[in-house]
Amino acid sequence: MSNLQKAREIINEADREMARLFEKRMDAVKIVSEYKKENGIPIDDFGREEEMIKRNSEYIENEEYRSYYVNFLKNNIKLSKDMQHKFLEGMKVAYSGVEGAFANIAAQKIFPDALCVPYADFKSAYKAVENGECDCVLLPIENSHNGDVGNVLDLAFFGSLYINGVYEADVIQNLLANKGTTIDDIKKVISHPQALGQSAAYIEKHKFETEDAVNTAVAAKIVAESGKKDIAAIGSVEAADKFGLKVLASHINESNTNTTRFAVFSRSCRKNSSSDDRFIMLFTVKNAAGSLGQAISVIGQHGFNLRALKSRPTKELVWDYFFYVEGEGNIESWQGKAMLEELGKCCANLKVIGKFEKEIHI
Repeated sequence: MSNLQKAREIINEADREMARLFEKRMDAVKIVSEYKKENGIPIDDFGREEEMIKRNSEYIENEEYRSYYVNFLKNNIKLSKDMQHKFLEGMKVAYSGVEGAFANIAAQKIFPDALCVPYADFKSAYKAVENGECDCVLLPIENSHNGDVGNVLDLAFFGSLYINGVYEADVIQNLLANKGTTIDDIKKVISHPQALGQSAAYIEKHKFETEDAVNTAVAAKIVAESGKKDIAAIGSVEAADKFGLKVLASHINESNTNTTRFAVFSRSCRKNSSSDDRFIMLFTVKNAAGSLGQAISVIGQHGFNLRALKSRPTKELVWDYFFYVEGEGNIESWQGKAMLEELGKCCANLKVIGKFEKEIHI
């Protein structure tokens, strides 16, 4: 047997072994896809991809081959993601609003292969996941200019879903009107209260009346269906395109750094991961002097950074509140478990509703 024939035999044997390992790898990718669908986690995870390429390329001892192996790994990742996209085509993501709403735009960016299902309000979108109509729901929890979305925090406290990811999306508000309308024609603007608040200075400048809508895209739909020139909507360019409106003025929100934080809620809690360095928990404190201060102190004493602390009325008792906490650190570590055990002694109710990696800007 010549050296060429021997080399080809070695290649054939290696190819047979790689084919077997490829099937084994793609079987695991199926499991990953199912987990991501169940937990409302997007396919792309660039941090893990970089980490995997760096780690696996170090297995190659021959320096001459290493750069080629990096390309081999990148191609494997692409194939794995292609198959995940195929599996996630049937995923259903709930959101509040209609096509063109900021939540719809964000959902399409995070889950490009999923079917985005609109609901009339936050509660019905949330309930759609609880009752199994959808796999996850994307809801806004905070705007950098206008603050918390209280109704969503209430759903998080009283509901059963878990937060498995938080995403930041830039929000650019625009003045949308029927074709042929001028700014001088407009007497009233319609939008979600958050959008009206974000554009308050512009509204005041033009002396517009205001009217609340369920969300920005619904406002655009109302204006379009009315055919009137004395009303306008505040919303996205996508909403204008969807309902055949024109953009009379762009970027009318007061802040140039206007972002909304969206949370992905699903029925399953994300499994423990060493890369998780954010958590969200909700608690009520016992009716005793210093209970809240004690709870905050416990969080710090165990080495966790308190990024946000917000209170909301429980609506069950007068002047009774629950507290929404965002923390930095891995709550599944031994320090986290010790913290939760100690918090249980000074909190009447305590539940962790979110574990995820750092927020992602979309």
